Amino acid sequence: MNILNIQQVSKRYGDHQALSEVSLSVGSNQIFGLLGPNGAGKTTLIRIINQIINPDSGLIEINGEKLQPKHIELIGYLPEERGLYKKMKVLDQLLYLAQLKGLKSSDAKAKIKYWLERFDIVSWKDKKVEDLSKGMAQKIQFVATVMHDPKLIILDEPFSGFDPVNANIIKEEIFRLRDQGATIIFSTHRMESVEQLCDSIAMINKSKVILNGTVKEIRNSYKANLYEVKHKGNLSTLSSDFSIVEAGDGLSEELLTSLIKVPEGTSPNTLLQALLPLVEVHAFEEKIPSVNDIFIAKVQEVAP
Repeated sequence: MNILNIQQVSKRYGDHQALSEVSLSVGSNQIFGLLGPNGAGKTTLIRIINQIINPDSGLIEINGEKLQPKHIELIGYLPEERGLYKKMKVLDQLLYLAQLKGLKSSDAKAKIKYWLERFDIVSWKDKKVEDLSKGMAQKIQFVATVMHDPKLIILDEPFSGFDPVNANIIKEEIFRLRDQGATIIFSTHRMESVEQLCDSIAMINKSKVILNGTVKEIRNSYKANLYEVKHKGNLSTLSSDFSIVEAGDGLSEELLTSLIKVPEGTSPNTLLQALLPLVEVHAFEEKIPSVNDIFIAKVQEVAP
């Protein structure tokens, strides 16, 4: 079952069309990447889901029900613009935010204790937020987002401000939360973590969804019958049935890398059989576009 269904959602700010008939679905217990360049409409859509703003038209459903105020308690939201109160102590801050999400004081304290111990930051509980580093504050904001056990977690650029070690800690927590039954929407314009994290993705550009599906399906749909070959020897006499897109440079005794295109419907074994009499093959791999390659191609495709 889909935890979130978005149907024909549009939003305009004056002369600016932020969203134009956006439709997509997010299945339960998955990590869903919401991708797009800055200004594409991602944050507007997230704010609509969180009921911070209303759409001009369209329908949003949570667990098959029309979006309502009661659904706020099912959602955890980490905004790109972090929103902690700088003068408050960490413990007071988390307790206040937990109670806003409907937790009783005793339950909130137990959850806060669990998360502070999990991140090994119990010693921070009496520090004021203004005394924390950016990375420390980010951890506290992440705890505030997930401590009420939301079923839908929306993370807007969650790794901003983290060093690689702490970014990896948050990645592991995202996987763990998914495995425990949560659905995570991961919004970003950076592609580095998308293939590591996401089960499915949707790309938004200029207010519209331009791509939607599982990461595997989308990458496979953009295959171009290209193979990367690491070899010793010269490919100049390779059959004209194959196109050498990039030829390895260097001496024949060096290990070279070439990119070769095979005709549609041709087995990679056919290429390998043609290569073996000519060169010494050290590696042979199909070159499938990354999500980053596809993202750039799709954005350029609709550029004015």
